[in-house]
Amino acid sequence: MKPFGFVTLAAKKLMNRCFTITKQAGREKSPKPFVWLVVVVALLLSGCVKYDVGVNFNNSNNGEIVQHIKLGERLTSFSGDYVYEWLNSIERRARKLEGKTQRVSPEEIIVSIPFSNGEELQTKFNNFFNSHVNQQAQTADNEANSELPKIASNIILEQNNFILVVKNRLIYDLDLRSLSIIASKGNVLANPGSIIDLQFSLKAPWGAENITVGETAIAPEKNGNQLLWQLRPGELNHIETVFWLPSPLGIGTLLITLFIAGGLYLRYSFMPDPQIQFSTKAAVTEQPQS
Repeated sequence: MKPFGFVTLAAKKLMNRCFTITKQAGREKSPKPFVWLVVVVALLLSGCVKYDVGVNFNNSNNGEIVQHIKLGERLTSFSGDYVYEWLNSIERRARKLEGKTQRVSPEEIIVSIPFSNGEELQTKFNNFFNSHVNQQAQTADNEANSELPKIASNIILEQNNFILVVKNRLIYDLDLRSLSIIASKGNVLANPGSIIDLQFSLKAPWGAENITVGETAIAPEKNGNQLLWQLRPGELNHIETVFWLPSPLGIGTLLITLFIAGGLYLRYSFMPDPQIQFSTKAAVTEQPQS
């Protein structure tokens, strides 16, 4: 299961539950339009899921992936067992990637996954958002007779080292076209953006510059050193940005070089030449005693 796929499944469960109630009342015919309307309105009024994903950089060799997930009461009331298992699977996947989790409440969780370089960021981010949950969640999926949508998530970080600073180019593509509630005839029932609130943020010490490339590019909001993109469910999302980071290795090398150069300067500028000093001592030692 993809990280966002459970939303569609939960919505379908909500619909199936409404249909079951209708059949129990002796109405074996297809649900009337007002039943669909009730389902859609229930979802629109609730705001099922708030999912914030952030990449925070301290320098070129230190940062973390932060996720903040909060489920709406409407979603947990109709699909509690499934979504709670989904949150548990997030905790398990985070631990496998050396991450930490904070369970704010049964419906809210904060996840932080550290990384030490650009390659590790790519590996951990892509592994996390393209992984599958355990067999129990897949069984629940089969019982609901629903197929989870395929969501493609891929992040790339290109880095160029300029000794003291590192130029970074981050590219993130997220395909959320399948994240929609669809009827049996293929008609879209509701705007997925009203059901799930997705955000992606990037924070760097010196800020970042957004690059608008292609029709699927998203314009971010800027808050200090942070850029915040509001992702669009049901569409292709493309994020591209450039930012600079200090290089601890380069800065450390420079400081060591300056320290050695300063020591040599002080030694030969304010102290006698070692060769002269040693030759004078040797001459005094060789003089005959009277």
